[in-house]
Amino acid sequence: MKILFVIDTFYTNNNGTSISAQRFASELRNRGHEVRILTAHSSGESDVNIFSLRYFRMPIFQPLMDKHNFNFAKCWGREARETIHTAVAWADVVHCYLPFALEGVVERYCEKVGKPCTAAAHLQAESLTANIRLHRCKWANNLFYKIFGKVLCNRVQHVHCPSQFMANEVKAHGFTAKMHVISNGIQSPFIEAGKRHIAGHRTETYDEYKGKILILMVGRLTREKGQELIIRSVPYSKYADRIQLVFAGRGPMLKQYEKAGETLPLKPKFVYLKRNELIELFSQADLYVHAADMESEAISCIEAFATGLVPVIANSPLSATTQFALDDRSLFKAGDPQDLARAIDYWLDNTEERLRMEKVYQESAQKYSIDNSITLFEEMLKEAIQDHEKSKQPLS
Repeated sequence: MKILFVIDTFYTNNNGTSISAQRFASELRNRGHEVRILTAHSSGESDVNIFSLRYFRMPIFQPLMDKHNFNFAKCWGREARETIHTAVAWADVVHCYLPFALEGVVERYCEKVGKPCTAAAHLQAESLTANIRLHRCKWANNLFYKIFGKVLCNRVQHVHCPSQFMANEVKAHGFTAKMHVISNGIQSPFIEAGKRHIAGHRTETYDEYKGKILILMVGRLTREKGQELIIRSVPYSKYADRIQLVFAGRGPMLKQYEKAGETLPLKPKFVYLKRNELIELFSQADLYVHAADMESEAISCIEAFATGLVPVIANSPLSATTQFALDDRSLFKAGDPQDLARAIDYWLDNTEERLRMEKVYQESAQKYSIDNSITLFEEMLKEAIQDHEKSKQPLS
């Protein structure tokens, strides 16, 4: 198949949707498909896999967009129209990742020229409205989903949802498309590292963490991800003087989180790592905490327990990550630092049980392999093409 991905920002490593698009593109190419990307792109080097659009610098909000390493693509004007038309003409099927102007324009053009188009529901309303402190406002979130449906998801027949939680969320807002629940998937090196970890081959690559209780979280440094809650939980733990927090990620809250951690016995570390470095850190750690109040899936949490860590997860009604907890011992009350400390202390107190559950969690992660996800994604695209062909056939 010739598959066109449509996504405003593709080249970034600080955005889960973009990272998923990059991985899916790579894996699909490995299976013999041609995959090209329609995106905002300003590199001086030409890339045959990219249909490049200009950036749209958003008035007032652009500094916020820059903090999140996200840019909208300019999708109007003759130059943009020509690029969009060329991209769509090349493809057998088009897949739109986000519910913004670019994706809406492309979907309407697909309708016009008779090209099958699918969409994705990766973006949770609260993740967007949290940036302007409106994530607790029901009307703001409902408005987002209403726009989401009008722009894209109620205009296509097939939608990729990374979790059952997201499928339920969009259905509850009146979306009528067929929802395909397909994990964004984890890559095999995490699973292989987990097998080595369970077999007793733990690594101690980072000397600075030896002799400490190493607790990790991976994710953008933003309010809704909950890193500050983890920092606030440490003083409530009986192990406070030994706990070394490490946050892997970038984001606009870095300075605030650094300041919040200054009072801890061991100041938190903020790092940005390549995949192999992250795997080594997972393999050396004692626990993984995922404190986000809202998530459409949280691949980083799967990667953590795939590598052999027991996760401790915020039990938030707005998060899909709770699906990964195999029992209540891996959950804590969202927003409650004392309850998080309780959950951390339980696993640190019960070493033998933690080691046993590391194996159980590692085995549970294998169903989230990206290989399985790509197979399901291929099936969705094929179904979309078949349905499109049927719709063109005259009724007998």
